[in-house]
Amino acid sequence: MPDKNWQFELEEYIKQGEPDRAEKSEAWQTAIGLQAVDGLNTSEYLLDTAKDHIEGKITIDEAQKRIYSYYEQRTNRTELEDSTKEADIVSARITKLLGEKAFQFSPAEWITIHRRLFEGVFDHAGKIRQYNISKKEWILNGATVIYADFNSIKDTLDYDFATEKNFSYEGLSVEASVKHLAKFASDIWQIHPFGEGNTRATAVFMIKYMKTFGFRVNNDAFRENSWYFRNALVRANYNDLKKGITSTTKFLELFFANLLLGTNHELKNRYMHIDFMDESTSQSINPKVSKYQFDTLDCTLEELAVLELVAKNPTMKQQELVEATGKSIATIKRIMKSLQDKNYIRRESGKRYGKWEVLV
Repeated sequence: MPDKNWQFELEEYIKQGEPDRAEKSEAWQTAIGLQAVDGLNTSEYLLDTAKDHIEGKITIDEAQKRIYSYYEQRTNRTELEDSTKEADIVSARITKLLGEKAFQFSPAEWITIHRRLFEGVFDHAGKIRQYNISKKEWILNGATVIYADFNSIKDTLDYDFATEKNFSYEGLSVEASVKHLAKFASDIWQIHPFGEGNTRATAVFMIKYMKTFGFRVNNDAFRENSWYFRNALVRANYNDLKKGITSTTKFLELFFANLLLGTNHELKNRYMHIDFMDESTSQSINPKVSKYQFDTLDCTLEELAVLELVAKNPTMKQQELVEATGKSIATIKRIMKSLQDKNYIRRESGKRYGKWEVLV
């Protein structure tokens, strides 16, 4: 299916402004866009099913059953239908997972996500690989990232997750927080614990993890640049010192800035190729930015999430912020006071009938 068709059609639900429809549409766009990391395309039937779910005609469980039945009944499938089956099934499952609020930060959660995405698609769904792997990469001229040895996967997973769990984002600038999140995503992806489907499982896990900070993740990044996301992970984990090539998370940081901060960095795969030499077009320079340049502010990730919410809806009450972010009322009050003390927001016309004014 041509990208422009499904993107334009699903984008209409966001433009209509209905919160429930917009949220469902964003999940579907992310889910469909992520199939590009493995060169897969979804079918027209999947798009029609997604529309029915967005419009409230069917539940997400009914949408999944419809997709399963579609392929079970078509015993004489064409080659094209065989290629869309995986993409359709996994897209519906990603949409369901992104719509669920439950999340636990642990290796077990990541493994469960992989199982739920690929059960019945891959024999090894949710199973740690018992062999070593390599993958030829275009941006590396056919070379491969060195992935974790299968004997050390469990210990490496435990170490990386424990390190991240003990890390404190309190008081950390937004820029530093994004950089750290990019590095964590890079580290766990390099482990590549599964035989296939690592990038899609990593993306879903990271989206759900970042939502625990109160962010509403920008679906445009995965919808339009999922292949860039994978290549950025590759460059973050590749070294060839003889050729002067060192691993770098700078490309991944640009992606995460677009994902979380609403920036509009131009994301080009060719810039990540190890032979690319034109420094004048480096992606780290002169990004286009959103209306509010929140990424330059001295605030934490939690403060940034709240700031973005009140910028979009100045009449939001504290209880609504609690529901939108998943934070406690005490945390919201602390964040609002901090934002006011920094002169980033102020209250107009009183507590009960007033609204927030963003000053930056």
